Amino acid sequence: MTISNSRTAIVIGSGVAGLAAAVRLAAQGFQVSVLEANSYPGGKLSEIRNGNYRFDAGPSLFTMPHLVTELFDLAGKPAKQHFSYQRLPVICEYFWEDGTRMAARADQASFIREMSENLGEAPEKVSRFLDKSRQLYEITSHVFLHRSLHRLDTYLSKSTMQSMMQLHKLNIFRSMNGANAGLFCNPKTVQFFNRYATYNGSDPYRAPATLNIIPHLENFFGAYFPAGGMYSITQSIYQLACSLGVKFYFDVQAEKMLVQGGRVNGVLAGGESLAADLVVRNMDMVNAYKKLLKDEKQPRRLMKQPKSSSALIYYWGIKKSFPQLDLHNIFFSQHYREEFDCLFNRQTLYHDPTVYINISSKLAPADAPAGCEHWFTMVNAPNNSGQDWDRLVAETRRHIIKKLSRMLGENVENLIETEDVLDPRLIESRTSSSQGALYGNSSNNPFAAFLRHPNFSPWIKNLYFCGGSVHPGGGIPLSLLSAKIVGDLVEKSFKASRKHMNN
Repeated sequence: MTISNSRTAIVIGSGVAGLAAAVRLAAQGFQVSVLEANSYPGGKLSEIRNGNYRFDAGPSLFTMPHLVTELFDLAGKPAKQHFSYQRLPVICEYFWEDGTRMAARADQASFIREMSENLGEAPEKVSRFLDKSRQLYEITSHVFLHRSLHRLDTYLSKSTMQSMMQLHKLNIFRSMNGANAGLFCNPKTVQFFNRYATYNGSDPYRAPATLNIIPHLENFFGAYFPAGGMYSITQSIYQLACSLGVKFYFDVQAEKMLVQGGRVNGVLAGGESLAADLVVRNMDMVNAYKKLLKDEKQPRRLMKQPKSSSALIYYWGIKKSFPQLDLHNIFFSQHYREEFDCLFNRQTLYHDPTVYINISSKLAPADAPAGCEHWFTMVNAPNNSGQDWDRLVAETRRHIIKKLSRMLGENVENLIETEDVLDPRLIESRTSSSQGALYGNSSNNPFAAFLRHPNFSPWIKNLYFCGGSVHPGGGIPLSLLSAKIVGDLVEKSFKASRKHMNN
């Protein structure tokens, strides 16, 4: 493997943030090489095939698609020719044990009407909640999502100062559940909005009410389905990167970052020293320090922060079609607080878990045989802390099948034709995520946004960080934003360096 020494960059890891960072750096004129330990790109955003069924292996909800299409704009390529998607009229179908059912519609007026008709909520209360969610976004997005929280110039801007004057509106010292229970009368409505805490692996009974920003991201920006499924996001960005000359090296394990004089100058991989002007690390922050930077200063306080939840996923080929199910479906637990107590306090799975089923064959029929469906069946799980996962996987499978059979009026066990399982152990080993946590450090702390690693090294020049374990957080949109922040930081840094050299 040879890498040129002229304005070069190495990206470690090809998760969606690493792919996006590679595109952004290539668009800036860097010769970019990506080192990937797996034999495929995408990290969690990959796929699984079992017989005639195809599953998206990881994230299944797609919001803020402009963060993908703007990568094509940067490259000067028409996005519509390379990446297409459709907006969902129904974001998710929700089911409760007593037979209550609600379709969360994308149109806000229809959504409010559904809440009123199915859950008995006063329309003005739902409207007030959505307005508050929008307000949270407007106050925080340009500071907490689009810029580094760890640079002084962020706080010197007029827009940031205006946001700081409104921090009292963020409800950071009130729990998400506390805020929602204080507004809504129906426990089902509270449960509905509490669920958004799981979008970044948090506990709504402890996480700050600031996380009520998340419904705005879904209801205002909408939810979408990419043509070809979620894995097409990976494929599209990967192909874009290749078209820009980015070189990918698969089955290559980065062993050490090469640091000299307080500056990174390359990576040791496969026993070979690879020189570079800068390095971007797209792997879990904790493992990056433990494995690649073990001889350098460690951010021990950040590394010791509690981790987010993980997931337990059963990929089932189902030999039947269920017309009452949609692309996204939620079957709620009857005892939500107990479920989260199990996840975060007892580090185990509850016997009546909330079950999420994603069925992409509803919109991509080729993903399953005719008359069949493929169920991405997921429950929230604690991160890997040494539990007896073989026992938990078997027990939870029985609980899920019993629950779904009861609520759907069908013996689900008899319909399972193929099966694969992904548990926190495998998430940890396949994606190098510390303890198999899906979103890095937990967001249950009111100051969680400030307890994430910055997008650059405070001690090593030209070393950058992107992905779900660093600022601004986990999930596809935030991971893509982390790559955007890195691109902006690199551009400023190297412009400053060129200016200094010219002088």
